[in-house]
Amino acid sequence: MLSFGQPFSILATVDSTNNYAMQMVHARMAKHGAAWFAEEQTVGKGQRGKAWVGNKGENIALSVVAEPHFLSPVNSFWLTAAIATGVCDFVKMIAGQETMIKWPNDIYWRDRKAGGILIETLIRAGKWQFAVIGTGININQVSFPEGLRNVVSLRQITGTQFDVVELAKKLCGFLEKSYSLLQNGQQELVLQQYNDHLYKKDQLVRFKSGGEYFSATVKGVTGSGLLEIEKDGSRQTLAWGTAEWIIE
Repeated sequence: MLSFGQPFSILATVDSTNNYAMQMVHARMAKHGAAWFAEEQTVGKGQRGKAWVGNKGENIALSVVAEPHFLSPVNSFWLTAAIATGVCDFVKMIAGQETMIKWPNDIYWRDRKAGGILIETLIRAGKWQFAVIGTGININQVSFPEGLRNVVSLRQITGTQFDVVELAKKLCGFLEKSYSLLQNGQQELVLQQYNDHLYKKDQLVRFKSGGEYFSATVKGVTGSGLLEIEKDGSRQTLAWGTAEWIIE
């Protein structure tokens, strides 16, 4: 039985669906699977404090509450991998096989960003109580602010205008499917699927770290979320936030 998206609530305007969902968690008004979709976010949240910008009524801005008690907080990347795979599969259903996951959790079509994920957690006494899974996907928007490079929407890819709410409900089903693999103890399968979707895998990529540029071949991502690269004939790992991808 589907739990993600039960109930599914629509908000006309909110600062951030993640903020709203976390407020519901703290007020003990949220249960596992509850989802909030916003027609408009005034302060949408992206990774590392960045803003998520989208036109009113044109995109998916969705947050789902989960209770991953079965996972230790130190294994948080498993949840990231499962959710990223679910979102990627959803976008791939519409945009085709050129849809990939750019480490750690951006969704790319070719070399352009179609969506992103922000997971925020509530941990008490060393145990994972709640996770708020925020997903933003560009759906019908065709004009983006100056300065946003490498951005694309599903409408730009397919030429089709979509029912955004109906797509958000379908997305919940994809998230449920990938999340259930974790619940069933199939973490290795989740990681395999994540790596099967990995953007630029086995390709040479240019990075910037500490003001220096270098090129390395992307080999995969570990269960702890480290990016495995091959540089100067040796395997190395990068932690998220220590290096910047250079995408032309």
